[in-house]
Amino acid sequence: MSEYNAPLRDMQFVLNELGHLDQVSGLPDCEEMGPDLVEAILGEAGKFASGVLSPLNVSGDHEGARWNDGEVSTPVGWKKAYEQFVEGGWNALSCEPEFGGQGLPRLVSALVEEMWNGANVSFGLCPMLTRGAIEAIELRGSEHLKATYLPKMVSGEWTGSMNLTEPQAGSDLAAVRSRAEPQGDGSYRVYGQKIFITYGEHNLTDNIVHLVLARVPGAPDGVKGISLFVVPKFLVNADGSLGARNDVRCVSIEHKLGIHASPTAVLAFGDQGGATGWLVGEENRGLEYMFIMMNAARFSVGIEGIGLSERAYQRALAYARDRVQGSELGAKSRDKVAIIRHPDVRRMLLSMKSRTEAMRALACEVATAMDIAQRHADTAQRQHSQAFVDLMIPVVKGWSTENAIDIASLGVQIHGGMGFIEETGAAQHLRDARITSIYEGTTGIQAADLIGRKIARDQGQAVARVIAQMRGVEQQLDDADDVVLSHIAQTLHQGILALEKAVRFIVANYDAQVRQVSVGSVPFLELFGIVAGGWQLARAALVAQQQLSDGSDEAPFYQAKLHTARFYADHLLVRTGGLAQTLIQGGDAALAMDDECF
Repeated sequence: MSEYNAPLRDMQFVLNELGHLDQVSGLPDCEEMGPDLVEAILGEAGKFASGVLSPLNVSGDHEGARWNDGEVSTPVGWKKAYEQFVEGGWNALSCEPEFGGQGLPRLVSALVEEMWNGANVSFGLCPMLTRGAIEAIELRGSEHLKATYLPKMVSGEWTGSMNLTEPQAGSDLAAVRSRAEPQGDGSYRVYGQKIFITYGEHNLTDNIVHLVLARVPGAPDGVKGISLFVVPKFLVNADGSLGARNDVRCVSIEHKLGIHASPTAVLAFGDQGGATGWLVGEENRGLEYMFIMMNAARFSVGIEGIGLSERAYQRALAYARDRVQGSELGAKSRDKVAIIRHPDVRRMLLSMKSRTEAMRALACEVATAMDIAQRHADTAQRQHSQAFVDLMIPVVKGWSTENAIDIASLGVQIHGGMGFIEETGAAQHLRDARITSIYEGTTGIQAADLIGRKIARDQGQAVARVIAQMRGVEQQLDDADDVVLSHIAQTLHQGILALEKAVRFIVANYDAQVRQVSVGSVPFLELFGIVAGGWQLARAALVAQQQLSDGSDEAPFYQAKLHTARFYADHLLVRTGGLAQTLIQGGDAALAMDDECF
């Protein structure tokens, strides 16, 4: 089986030719982020992904993480790979220099993150959760917490985990029962059990810093009474050395459909007198703080979807080129041909390729806005960019992960019966991808957030600004006076009309008919994702057409860009009208039937 290869040329296209890097390199502290430096960073990351992480993906899947008497061992080669990861400074890539990070923009680190997930998503989950914990402590932790934990978390010497849900709670965090009792010295005793804790226990590092949701005595009911605590696996002495083992115990790890090498732990806090923890920020504001981690994680899970999609496409493409079966339809010769010559296989491959490139470009659009929101000198520009980020994170997370599942499934289909056989590797991508639309908030939760908090609440103002940008690209396509670009413009136009129609329906009906509107929330998220992806591929088509007109010596690359954008318009954008109608008409049918009739 072939190893993962980072799609460096397409990444460079998105960065340089779609203009994202130019926007970021002009920001404070990003002046050195020129194309040459970024190309070198991505090149080295690609080597690490293909040379170190990818070879461990299949063996890690077969061996899995192992639990024994409270301790968890990762698969053979995992610990050495993690040590190399830390030595290479990869964990600190986008972290703050104040704590030992390199301070690279999110735009660059997002593409590096895609490589980790494309090569080995089970490995990539560990640093992803650590980065989320780092961000929460940076923004809301005390100076003591920052000094104690951040330098070694940034370096990767220690990892972090996110402890939200409990057996009785699921996604309903209002039902959290874990408690934290103040000890009078600034510390708390934490008691409770947490489930589904990714890398909650492992042997990669000496310490694990758990961020835990719990209730203090007298806290209000529901989500308003949740606080956030740092609870390390090992207590830390005043000189920074590790002290006694904290009262945190891994009682089991889950047996899962996929991501076998990533330990998903059940953690018990306080079985032997109480786990020592420290409050992050203020009491009863824990959910607010946890959403710092959550939003970072949701964007990163969207990146996981892109990496998995790229890997599934690479594997399917290699198989389609090598597998010889049947003669070519319509050809005079009856010679056998590679299955890439078969029309339906080509349709599936282009569906995989076009969506993956659309997702990558959209994620970079959002990452660029993240950097602007954090670094731009103008307050209004920061606020404008943050509003765009807030709007688009549910789309990046929900649409990218749902696509990843379908793209990985198409990869199995292209392999035919061999795709159902584990030895080909296609099935692992589907198994690994399946969780991405569930954790950090299911697609339904993302869609509810999108239509409620992000569209209905502001009467569609943020999405209207995005639609205006889309219309600007549509106009550029029309002005180009090119047959292919005009065709893409017409289809994009219909997609934008469907999106506008759906937004108007949400704004007009959400408050009065929230249940009916919510039935169509996931179809709306898909609609928004498809149109946003078409917007990005239309931009790519404009660049490609110009390069071809200028006689570029990379003509095949730019021709592929045009073909891919045209395919996306004909096969994906055309679905938007039906999705809009599902939102507008589908609510009553879903709600009318009595429960006992199901």
